[in-house]
Amino acid sequence: MSRNKILDADQIERKFQRIARQLLETHHSESEFILMGIDGLGLVVAQRLKNILDTISTSKVKFEKIKLNKEDPLSTEIKCSIPSSEVSGKIIVIVDDVLNSGRTLIYAIKHILDAGPKAVYTTVLVDRTHHSFPVKADYYGLSLSTHLNEHISVKLSKTESKSDAVYLEL
Repeated sequence: MSRNKILDADQIERKFQRIARQLLETHHSESEFILMGIDGLGLVVAQRLKNILDTISTSKVKFEKIKLNKEDPLSTEIKCSIPSSEVSGKIIVIVDDVLNSGRTLIYAIKHILDAGPKAVYTTVLVDRTHHSFPVKADYYGLSLSTHLNEHISVKLSKTESKSDAVYLEL
């Protein structure tokens, strides 16, 4: 298997900084919004974005998680760490590491929509552009056209680390 590094730790940090500033620019008039990381690396991406937003913003940024089976979202119940009543009328930003087919994000969005948010946005570190579902990343670090047989592998630590990387694998 061939493995090519497409983002190193410094590039990933710059992507996070840019995404955080885009979020702040778009939602600057909101007193609060919720970053909802998808269980797994989506949680890590969301936490890293929250850490940046906490240092550059006066808006309250809540960090929550959404848990679903990425392989078969209908096989288990989708769970959020926040009650539906606290989502109602709020800006929600759903965060994951990679947008492949769009399956994970579309099921997460559907679950959140049932709670009546003010708006829902999506954020990913890498958007592969091979969407099978009608979902797009509103904020992304890198948009990459790949072949269907290629895979994006993300290695992230909870805090900034020199070992963070994104790989394209054949």
